[in-house]
Amino acid sequence: MIWLTWRQFRAQALMILGALAAVAAALAITRSGVADLHDVAGDQFPQAFAADSVYPGIYYVSAAAVYALPALVGMFWGAPLVARELEGGTHRLIWNQSITRTRWLATKIGVVVAITVVAGLVSLAASWWTAPLDAAINSGAEDSGFFSVTRLSGLLFGARGLVPIGFAMVAFAFGVTAGLLLKRTVPAMAATLIATIAMQVAMPLLVQPLLLPTEEKTLEITTDNMRGMRVSPGTDEILSIGVRLDDPGAWIVTNEIVDSKGQVATPLPLPKSCMPDEAGTAKVGPPANCAAAINDAGYRHHVVYQPADRYWTLQWIETGLLLVVAGALISFCFWRIRRDPA
Repeated sequence: MIWLTWRQFRAQALMILGALAAVAAALAITRSGVADLHDVAGDQFPQAFAADSVYPGIYYVSAAAVYALPALVGMFWGAPLVARELEGGTHRLIWNQSITRTRWLATKIGVVVAITVVAGLVSLAASWWTAPLDAAINSGAEDSGFFSVTRLSGLLFGARGLVPIGFAMVAFAFGVTAGLLLKRTVPAMAATLIATIAMQVAMPLLVQPLLLPTEEKTLEITTDNMRGMRVSPGTDEILSIGVRLDDPGAWIVTNEIVDSKGQVATPLPLPKSCMPDEAGTAKVGPPANCAAAINDAGYRHHVVYQPADRYWTLQWIETGLLLVVAGALISFCFWRIRRDPA
């Protein structure tokens, strides 16, 4: 059964594994250069990284590969695994031999799960490659836009560490379940793609902030912690003010401006010291005067966040949760296949 499963599965397996191997090779070849740049640039490493002609491209490609992995595994490995057999009727030949339905399904799932774990290692390779960038961010390096986004944020958390392996397992389980229920390969692939994308969007928005209790702080608005300002065009109203915490690498879940009573105060009037100069060349006035005017008016930052040192704890919790979901779906598949007359 193992040999037969591999023969049926090897084409799509080699296609995806080959692409991931190319990504992993690029990461391995360039990792020492990233580390050397970090040692030379120090606190300016995010800016130096962003200015490089090669590293940002590898960063984006590796992140895209890790994010795409669950959908590819679910669509091309999970969905056809059972649906193709049921659609073509070839399952009857196996079931009429000495192979039970349970053993047939267990062998198929076991082989693909093992290969999925191997494929998921690309996320650990990407995390290893970006470790110097994460270290610079966690040590308070200068802001450099996207390359200063913490690995704990919802934007990157699902592309680092162990979580992508959990996502891949759930997507695979989605695919097997869809194939078993729909008994058609293409509809099962489509359903798996939709379910996987929905899962990857919902987890950082709805689940990740609840995995551990968040911390809260109310801070004065100062030049040091003021990180950009968004003003409504033509209305002289402040829509939001970015904040820099004294915990570099923390994930800011919410950042609101509150008044002296603790009530959310946005939008709030733009002080004169923050308005453009007469020539219209400045978007805000002198930062010290602008921040001081907002602070003197009684406004404060109210920040809800996850500290940076919770990264691996959250990784293990979310991965465990995903594996539980995958296990539940696979258990349903075993229950279903024993009761399906087809």
